Amino acid sequence: MFFLPRGLRRRWAARRIEIDDAAWQDLRTSLPLLASLTAQESLRLRELTPQFLGEKAIDPVGGCVLGERERLLIGALACLPILNLSLDYYDSWYSIVVYPGGFVARHEYVDEAGAVHATDAELVGEAWSQGPVIISWEDVEAAYQLDGFNVLIHELAHKLDMLAEGANGMPPLHAGMSRQAWSSAFMRAYEDLCEKVEGGVETALDPYATESPGEFFAVVSEAFFEIPQLLYGEYPEVYEQMKLFYRQDPLQRLRLAAQS
Repeated sequence: MFFLPRGLRRRWAARRIEIDDAAWQDLRTSLPLLASLTAQESLRLRELTPQFLGEKAIDPVGGCVLGERERLLIGALACLPILNLSLDYYDSWYSIVVYPGGFVARHEYVDEAGAVHATDAELVGEAWSQGPVIISWEDVEAAYQLDGFNVLIHELAHKLDMLAEGANGMPPLHAGMSRQAWSSAFMRAYEDLCEKVEGGVETALDPYATESPGEFFAVVSEAFFEIPQLLYGEYPEVYEQMKLFYRQDPLQRLRLAAQS
């Protein structure tokens, strides 16, 4: 039996996805997250996006209708976190389910007595450990505003986090990164944010980050890409760890873009 190498298989899959140059340029210039990319980074994202769209199914449900522009936006946003990593980081899942807006998810759990309970929760995004990423299109469109909220980056951060020990805020670190430095930076920042939120202090980061260390990592990932200057101002040590993990420096991108 003959097997295609993964890289070659991806290039073949990408050939099935045609991205119009004008459509890409329009997205590149209109989406603030992409507008500050360097020419080299933009080219890399341009190469990754059709590979991603060739591998992953984007399934609209609940009456959601997605055209080529919408799919292109989802693909480009999905590839931004792994721009300098690899599509291999997304190998454990195969689809993005898109609702038109917020959706209700039913979760079951077993209590200490062994009884099964079911709860309904209104969500805008969800990432299953053994399943798809689920998002609200209405909230994906919020990516046009650099306000620190990006549902797709949030859920994909959970997926990256799950690659190691579960969604606990400790994704698989690269060789040369220190678990101690990561844990120390994140623990201090998480405890500081929890203290501020409990005290009613307004914070630059979404208070939802205090739900758990896993949610903190996901919210910080949103901030890292969308409002890096605020994240660095609040928690510079966390920013430095994120820069090492994602192998990107959004704050430096913004500074260079401002100079050009």
